[in-house]
Amino acid sequence: MMSEILTSISARKTMRDVFIDQLYERMHEEKKLFFLSADFGSPALDKLRKKFKDRFINVGIAEQNLINVATGLAKEGFDVYAYAIAPFLTMRAYEQIRVNLALFSQLETVNVNLIGVGAGISYDVAGPTHHCLEDIAIMRVLPNMILFSPSDWVQAKKFVDYTIQVKKPKYIRFDGKPLPHIYDEAGPVDFSDGFSELREGKKICLISTGYMTHVALKIAEQIEPAIGLIDVFMLNSIDEKKLFSAIKKYDVLITMEEGFVNKGGMDSLVAYILDDNCASPVLRRIGFPEKYIFSVGNRDFLYQLNGIGEEAVMELIQGYI
Repeated sequence: MMSEILTSISARKTMRDVFIDQLYERMHEEKKLFFLSADFGSPALDKLRKKFKDRFINVGIAEQNLINVATGLAKEGFDVYAYAIAPFLTMRAYEQIRVNLALFSQLETVNVNLIGVGAGISYDVAGPTHHCLEDIAIMRVLPNMILFSPSDWVQAKKFVDYTIQVKKPKYIRFDGKPLPHIYDEAGPVDFSDGFSELREGKKICLISTGYMTHVALKIAEQIEPAIGLIDVFMLNSIDEKKLFSAIKKYDVLITMEEGFVNKGGMDSLVAYILDDNCASPVLRRIGFPEKYIFSVGNRDFLYQLNGIGEEAVMELIQGYI
């Protein structure tokens, strides 16, 4: 099964371009879709902007106003997509997201879809201002906010229909780099479950989200008999009972995410589920320590520097095997 998954990994695409391309197709039929950008482009956005001039606005480098305008359009009945660089979208405009979207959506229907590009350290060489290691934790804490963290462009493409059908605020965290696909483009993705069990193991299970699922796949392939792998993509609207049913058989759980550990991210989600069910497997957390990264280098270099690269995780796993 794992060899089949890795064999199918081929074409590299960016999540944002695939998502915007799919949205472009839907905008021909769905007249209530509106796209906003905080002066942030992409190849796929050019044709959308040209074709749907009446449903596209560039608000400029003004993320707080991006949320204000998006909320106003949503109140008028539009399904709105607000697009910006992930750390600036989530942290510069956090108060507006909290008040205009999380809070207000408890009273009225507000379908605003925040598209944040550059999750984790996908803008690796841009430095700590462009790294986004806090977003999972700060967005998970907001009531009424759906948080989507896909691992590949197939999930991103299939999520477009979900954004139209589910009329709630959402934060969509896209990796900034072209990535191979993991999921079958012709197959379904069950967003109601919020996770996918990519493989079953015997004793140890890797639980990953976003780009880290690609790292986890490589590791699992090298330790074929023992390692399970679960990809978590809905980080605050997951079916907790189903996830617990999938992980309860393991003795060791290892969470993997591009975020600060022990700060309310995906590792905390797993810990809460274990605690609620009075389960006590060994839980180890792979992520970034509590410090910003000023060293310059690519993703692999920054992983090694912070002790979360493939070799470090392999060594951890071998200790339990």
